[in-house]
Amino acid sequence: MTVEELSNRAGFEVVSGKDGLAKEISGCYIGDLLSLAMSSVKAGNIWITIQTNINIVAVSVLTEAACVLLCDGQKPDDAAVKKSDMEDIPILQSTKSAYELACILHDMGI
Repeated sequence: MTVEELSNRAGFEVVSGKDGLAKEISGCYIGDLLSLAMSSVKAGNIWITIQTNINIVAVSVLTEAACVLLCDGQKPDDAAVKKSDMEDIPILQSTKSAYELACILHDMGI
């Protein structure tokens, strides 16, 4: 499943990084500690977090994440939006909790 297919099926808002929507999703990681995410996010993963600054894009580029999914209604700051567009890292957002998102992704086979 691609990031675009996931977003359409689950109703997530695509905030930025639209040129990366064709990336294939291979799994999911949930966590907010950037240093742990750097060692735990795998290539193709959806990274669910509440972090909203430019560093989420840097970690996503480093780990080759498929996208970042912000939970709990969090919105990325302007620098993160700009950098995600430059790096083709989609940032999605949802008002649902990380647990609810994990359940949705599980039910979708991710």
